[in-house]
Amino acid sequence: MSVDALLQPLTLGTLDLPNRIIMAPLTRGRASEANVPQPVMGTYYAQRADAGLLISEATAVHPGGMGWYRVPGIWSAEQLAGWKGVTGAVHDAGGRIFCQIWHMGRLVLPDYNGGAQPIAPSPIAAEGETFAPRAPGDDSLFLPMKPFVTPREMTQADIDEMVAAYAQGAANALEAGFDGVEIHGANGYLIDQFLTSSTNRRTDGYGGSLENRTRFLREVIAAVTAKVEAGRVGLRISPTSKRKGMEDENPGALAHAIGTIAEAAGLAYVHLIEPIHAGFMDLPDDPVMAQLRATYRGAVIQNGGFSAEEGADFIARGAAEAISFGRPFMANPDLVTRFREGLPLAEVNFDYAYVGEEKGYSDYPAYAGAAA
Repeated sequence: MSVDALLQPLTLGTLDLPNRIIMAPLTRGRASEANVPQPVMGTYYAQRADAGLLISEATAVHPGGMGWYRVPGIWSAEQLAGWKGVTGAVHDAGGRIFCQIWHMGRLVLPDYNGGAQPIAPSPIAAEGETFAPRAPGDDSLFLPMKPFVTPREMTQADIDEMVAAYAQGAANALEAGFDGVEIHGANGYLIDQFLTSSTNRRTDGYGGSLENRTRFLREVIAAVTAKVEAGRVGLRISPTSKRKGMEDENPGALAHAIGTIAEAAGLAYVHLIEPIHAGFMDLPDDPVMAQLRATYRGAVIQNGGFSAEEGADFIARGAAEAISFGRPFMANPDLVTRFREGLPLAEVNFDYAYVGEEKGYSDYPAYAGAAA
């Protein structure tokens, strides 16, 4: 099957892309322990700059919203300086890069936040556990794990502070040289916690009805698009996800409502995680693309275990405008070339997915003998 549809140019909002192969956000843990982007990150992203668009790893907009080991932030001058090195390297390589802005909400461990309880729409703990910081003197390869804790229910002051943090994060992203921003509304993080009925049990204007549960998202989008033109703002969503105790009572209605919001805001794209193969997420019982398409007329980026051929087929039949690839980009910096020329893909060494500095990160080679 031809992959030509993936290789066609695309106008995404106000940005012209040379192809429809998008690099999905991939948390990799190579920032400093102070959450400052490091030079190796510039090397890593620049190696992949022939993608139509690179979307950065999830990047915290607030110190209290950061709950992964050595992930980057975008609230301090030092972080902006680090990101300028990354975006400069990408642009020098001819690429385009958006910053995915993020707050983890209930998925933050107190260990990352000076012992403070995390915040969320409702005091409901997530299921499972996550990476914790290393103890002093711990030089083992694998990170320790700890269970999630019960968060504190957000006050109105908390909500207002976080909306402002997303807006400032977006403004900081432009200052750091990013071409735009992607609002992270997926995968069980803060915005998704407001959207999803199982994690939002509020009885005020932010909970209960679908109109109320989407209010925080509307406020974040309005604040962000006041700082960054809407044609350079995307939104990532996962209405059918059941990870970490997420489950909405009506994912199709939620997708329909999100589409209405994105359309009204004039967003550049909606990035929908809806697997066609089980992996990071299970296959959805009832896919929601049709409900999203019913209200949103802009570009949809699909994500969810696609091969190049499957992605090209989705684009050719109008089921998506672009496809994002995550894990294939980890071990294949020249993924676009490999797709175009039908070359085999390298396998990821997951021992070094989240640790290792250059090892397992920027040291994967391009295919030997492939045309540039």
